[in-house]
Amino acid sequence: MSTQEIRFSGFGGQGIIRCALITGKALSLYDDKFATMTQAFGPEARGSACSAQLVVSDERVLYPYITHPGILMALSQEAYDKYYSELPKGGILIVEQELVKLRGEHPDLRLLRVPATRYAEELGNRLFTNLVALGDRRAHV
Repeated sequence: MSTQEIRFSGFGGQGIIRCALITGKALSLYDDKFATMTQAFGPEARGSACSAQLVVSDERVLYPYITHPGILMALSQEAYDKYYSELPKGGILIVEQELVKLRGEHPDLRLLRVPATRYAEELGNRLFTNLVALGDRRAHV
């Protein structure tokens, strides 16, 4: 059985939960996978810490919470600082290039830096940062 655990993280208003929802639905509908999503966010509507966890499997998911995420998308510095240490060797780290300053080197990880905010602004709306990060061809795994 193949199971993948993914954490999407950033701050409220970046569309973190929407990223997990889109990814889970796409994998379920078009790749015949099972997916569960859980989410956590602060009491504020925008600006507070936010994360969504996605468990994807070839079989029914019996436990919906992640225990060993293999992929982390961090769209804020706070999210990166809080979660990057959870990634195992060979894990995938996707960061917003202009909002996240890396702490040291990550030779054991596949690192993808995406200028998602800048691209979204060039498209005309910063609110599309999440979709740019999700759809950047370099970020596909």
